[in-house]
Amino acid sequence: MGPPRVGVGVGVGGGSGIGVAMVFLIVSASSFLIRLPLVARARLPNPTSSSYTSRSRSRALLLLPASSPLRAFCPASRRPSPATCSAAYASSSMATDDNPLLADFDFPPFDRVEPTHVRPAVRTLLARLEGELTDLEKGVQPTWGKLVEPLERIVDSLEVVWGTVDHLKAVKDSSDLRAAVEDVQPDKVKFQLRLGQSKPIYQAFNAIRNSSDWETLSEARKRIVEAQIKEAVLSGVALEDEQREKFNQIEQELEKLTQKFSENVLDATKKFEKLITDKNEIDGLPATALGLAAQTAASKGHENASAENGPWIITLDAPSYIAVMQHARNRALREEVYRAYLTRASSGDLDNTNIISQILKLRLEKAKLLGYKNYAEVSMAQKMATVDRVEELLEKLRAASWDHAVKDMEDLKAFAKESASPEANDLAHWDLSFWSERLRESKYDINEEDLRPYFALPKVMDGLFSLANRLFGVSVEPADGLAPVWNSDVKFYCVKDSSNSPVAYFYFDPYSRPSEKRGGAWMNVVFSRSRVLARNGSPVRLPVAHMVCNQTPPVGDKPSLMTFREVETVFHEFGHALQHMLTKQDEGFVSGIRGVEWDAVELPSQFMENWCYHNCFVGARNTLLSIAKHYETGELLPEEIYAKLVAAKNFRAGTFSLRQIRFASVDMELHTTYDPNGSLSIYDVDRRVAERTQVLAPLPEDKFLCSFSHIFAGGYAAGYYSYKWAEVLSADAFSAFEDVGLDNEKAIEETGRRFRETVLALGGGKSPLEVFVSFRGREPSPEALLRHNGLLPVAAL
Repeated sequence: MGPPRVGVGVGVGGGSGIGVAMVFLIVSASSFLIRLPLVARARLPNPTSSSYTSRSRSRALLLLPASSPLRAFCPASRRPSPATCSAAYASSSMATDDNPLLADFDFPPFDRVEPTHVRPAVRTLLARLEGELTDLEKGVQPTWGKLVEPLERIVDSLEVVWGTVDHLKAVKDSSDLRAAVEDVQPDKVKFQLRLGQSKPIYQAFNAIRNSSDWETLSEARKRIVEAQIKEAVLSGVALEDEQREKFNQIEQELEKLTQKFSENVLDATKKFEKLITDKNEIDGLPATALGLAAQTAASKGHENASAENGPWIITLDAPSYIAVMQHARNRALREEVYRAYLTRASSGDLDNTNIISQILKLRLEKAKLLGYKNYAEVSMAQKMATVDRVEELLEKLRAASWDHAVKDMEDLKAFAKESASPEANDLAHWDLSFWSERLRESKYDINEEDLRPYFALPKVMDGLFSLANRLFGVSVEPADGLAPVWNSDVKFYCVKDSSNSPVAYFYFDPYSRPSEKRGGAWMNVVFSRSRVLARNGSPVRLPVAHMVCNQTPPVGDKPSLMTFREVETVFHEFGHALQHMLTKQDEGFVSGIRGVEWDAVELPSQFMENWCYHNCFVGARNTLLSIAKHYETGELLPEEIYAKLVAAKNFRAGTFSLRQIRFASVDMELHTTYDPNGSLSIYDVDRRVAERTQVLAPLPEDKFLCSFSHIFAGGYAAGYYSYKWAEVLSADAFSAFEDVGLDNEKAIEETGRRFRETVLALGGGKSPLEVFVSFRGREPSPEALLRHNGLLPVAAL
């Protein structure tokens, strides 16, 4: 979820990242001026209203924003130009009657949108917005009401349509939807470039910046103005003629390439299916995995498939893949599945190698057009960090992790030998997860599969919501039926403050659907909090988010029984959602996660993960521990088992830290020193980085870059380091709770409220460093992270 195109994700599977971990994609980041979070124009229900029925067409027209061309049917004093009115009139019947994407609604009509709606909706909308933009440019004045507010309405109007389509493409993909998006995407990008390169708007923002009234603006408004000026420059506003034309061609091509990259990863993941009929071949797989494999087989036409007798289908979808890598005793099966996963989208029609090369060339060319040496400098222009500071942090963490990772490997080899494993003297990549899990079971007397019955999804959500109430003073209530959903498994919730008034809403789509849903976990924005876009007499429009995961679905009559890693992922995404939903910023461009520097957006999400381990030791044991109840008996997870789970938190921490550092380092090198026109390949760069970040050398055929969607189809290009950067912030923030005592209920509550009033409330209205200092009282330090990960003894602090 965050600034550029707001999807946010985290890697799990023993540590964040790719490889043996789940891959959590982030949707494409944007450099254009209006490429803001997916926000919608449509109104939210009035919190005090008991009815949410649709209004008549005339009522809908009266409720439209002042800048809308459909206001042509309203009093003359509110009318835009005749040309805009004409375009509005021509499309008015479709907008209100025929096309759900253009109708007036309280929440996006996810249940009614079909691929056939996409082309006419986007084209109709863009025609209208072109007129609105022309009107704005002709009458623009360097004032808030004549510049920023109409600009926010234009941005919002586009994002309601494109945001809905883009979300459906992520969770309900189809060939027809892909074709529709491909057809209209160039038109959408063209309009974004037109707006991002608008000189009248750029000049008006500069006029505000240079006016005598500048010092009277709030800090949030100053940040908006400065960000819009910077984003306009990065969008090519200063380029002329041939350079601008070339820049625009690059942006159009990058949009196509990143979209194709993402589609290839999804298709390659779906393509691999291994049908197994002999149960001996999947010896070791736990009952949950067998049930899921049989359920997959049944969905593929094997009607009588059962967990006990098969047949079973193994896929590269995360719940299936991870189960095989961790539990299958069949080494040949592990190798086959591992190699398939590692080489996804690297051959045939789905090969992303050339796409990566083109993306890197175009990014470098774009950077040089803008006057930068490399693309990393472009990326850092809107972040907290600099290239030098990133490299300094990564090296410090790498040095602190290396010896621990070497010891991790030695321990694994020794344990495999003690277990008389035939592969003990030649452990390969497909052996590491399997023997790591066996060593963890032996060392901590804990089996993650045995914990699943204690982590049923409904109980996990109840515990998470109880924690939010205790820390931040908000309650979360089911609101199913209030908003349309895209799948029957999707849940809808209302967030209320201590006075029982709604402050936000969110969707939750928990389960894996590999045939139509992108892999990973993310949070994204549906509506942002906004004073300008308030409706029905409310002072602000309330924020709405959606959380999407890909965890183990229910099997048979059992609820979704989660691994502890899946629990962590839900906590992580809810942290993102909390920052979006609990914002108190009323300026739409900096509310919630909007306007927050990209390398700071992971702070709340990674902060929330800490409570999975620590909350069980505080006085109010009924908060988080309430999630750990057996779904059948109601028995609480024994405290000694929970203690073992917490003790195992830093198991192989050095290895997992190095994995993230490898991903961050190869990302930085590809976007700084690498010459995409030179003789070295992207795989040469990765192997060179791996020499200092991976104890066991990668396979010669390692092509993980071909599925590294974070940086080639997401918001993390020259930004993957953000996970570690923000992890420093989140660990230090959590240490504030440790400082007051995790068993001190009153102090924990006070600290939680302070976290809400700073980190969660201030959004992009203050710089992330200022926000952190306002909470912590000082600048951040990496020591808390190293200590939490077991990479720095407490005595060393």
